[in-house]
Amino acid sequence: MVALGPPRTLRALLKELRYLSAATGRPYRDTAAYRYLVEAFRAHRVTSEKLCRAQHELHFQAATYLCLLQSTRNHVALHQEFHSKGERSVEEAAGAVGLKLPQQPGGKGWES
Repeated sequence: MVALGPPRTLRALLKELRYLSAATGRPYRDTAAYRYLVEAFRAHRVTSEKLCRAQHELHFQAATYLCLLQSTRNHVALHQEFHSKGERSVEEAAGAVGLKLPQQPGGKGWES
């Protein structure tokens, strides 16, 4: 899980919302998630008059949600890269995992 301060956590959450909105084509500021996050962080600010336990709980929930969003985005990227697209040749399968096939020498006895 990400251990960031509340302002950094909010910025990271908004960055993930921008990634999601790029896929849908909608501005992220028009989403209900954006409005909820901004209102929640504004409502749980620590003032000089009080130290509120709910602020720490909000930060923990926000960091957990940030971890979920980042993990989901990484999962989708990995799935798109390695998901089977039908039958692959041996060269393509080896290249997907970072291997190279040896080159076959030409000459007598080798069929081309």
